[in-house]
Amino acid sequence: MDMRTVTLIQGDGIGPEICQSVIDIFAAAKVPVQWEMAMAGLEAIEKFGNGVPPETLESIKRNKVALKGPTTTPIAGGHKSVNVTIRKALELYANVRLAKSMPAVETRFENVDVLIVRENIEDTYAGIEHMQTPNVAQCIKLITRQGSMAAIRYSFEEARKLGRKKVTCVHKANIHKITDGLFLTVFREVAAEYPEIEATDIIVDNCCMQLVSRPEQFDVLVLPNLYGDIVSDLCAGIVGGLGVAPGGNIGRDCAVFEAVHGSAPDIAGKGLANPTALLLSSVQMLQYMGLIGHASAIQNALESALAEGVKTRDLGGTASTAEYTQAIISRLVLDGVDAQTVPMTNAAAAELPVISENWTLVGADVFIEHKGGLPQMPETIGPFTLRLISNRGTKVWPGPTPDILLVDHFRNRYVADSSVTRNDVLALLQELTAMGKHWCHVELLNQVAGEARYSKAQGE
Repeated sequence: MDMRTVTLIQGDGIGPEICQSVIDIFAAAKVPVQWEMAMAGLEAIEKFGNGVPPETLESIKRNKVALKGPTTTPIAGGHKSVNVTIRKALELYANVRLAKSMPAVETRFENVDVLIVRENIEDTYAGIEHMQTPNVAQCIKLITRQGSMAAIRYSFEEARKLGRKKVTCVHKANIHKITDGLFLTVFREVAAEYPEIEATDIIVDNCCMQLVSRPEQFDVLVLPNLYGDIVSDLCAGIVGGLGVAPGGNIGRDCAVFEAVHGSAPDIAGKGLANPTALLLSSVQMLQYMGLIGHASAIQNALESALAEGVKTRDLGGTASTAEYTQAIISRLVLDGVDAQTVPMTNAAAAELPVISENWTLVGADVFIEHKGGLPQMPETIGPFTLRLISNRGTKVWPGPTPDILLVDHFRNRYVADSSVTRNDVLALLQELTAMGKHWCHVELLNQVAGEARYSKAQGE
């Protein structure tokens, strides 16, 4: 079997110790991997003034796969998070976390084995925010067809590769009908390509309730970024915390696997570090690389050691890092592992579809800043008629104004009876400006064959 080169970033604090544990276990398991050492974290900041030197990013790009120990982000000094820097620089579109019950790790739940795939780039985490008035902040929630499809397709590919039977889309499409609605639509489109895998969906609040009630019902979860951030930590909590939680970040061209816990500098060098999370991350890495047999052998040896009471101090045991590592090595069973491989592929790296539609512009939502109650707006301007005014998403005109808190930010929906142009919208804005209306934000209203590409107001 050909040797594969993997970038290894040892990181800070206990990072070198737990990385050495993985190196030793891989060697004993005869994993066909050779390590290329790279630097990131405090040592890199001290040497280069940069937590992630360009040479490290080039190593990851060249080798396509990296394993990373925990790194420290200084509280002062202005250095950016190493983890975020790597994810953004390499466009790692999917965050993948496994929540699996471990022997002798006591929790409230048993038989949990959930793979969580979180879209990792967009949603509200795109960080597009503005103050609309001194009292109103806005964050733009971006869900794209391409970003959604990359993460969703990866979740189905992993389910197929690992023999998992069900993928569940977690969303809030009952409220976010267009954004989460697009994520759910793409999920259903992709699911149709995998008829052997059961595809279901669930609203995110119900999902959280079900996870803390009966988590064993779930197999693979795929989520937009914000929900995925929250649900993945919730899942880590129900299986014992971040000390047993692996993590990976998948990109179109490369992937970085890492322990998601901290660097624990207070116990560094004392032989007390628990390598479980990083070892599980390395198992996830082997699965990504298609080395399924080696991944299973290491996973089974780890679980066997825990089941027989070999645990580090943080898990209630007495084993040192070295003793724990040796216990795993002594339980490795390597019969037939070389035969259990699949090609390392990344379906999301394929060209993603771009949908074209013939849109008809029919109007504009004009958001204005106005103090002192409901604004007096002209009901017609050029080809446009004022159809509604809303405040914080609730219709306040026409009809009786509901007894709600009104803030100084009103949406005014102007719609024409037929198609209009952007010049017509500009003329609308110029007329409102001449009337002294302080508009601060505009959204175009488009239709496709009479079907709106915008949402209704609450109460409309």
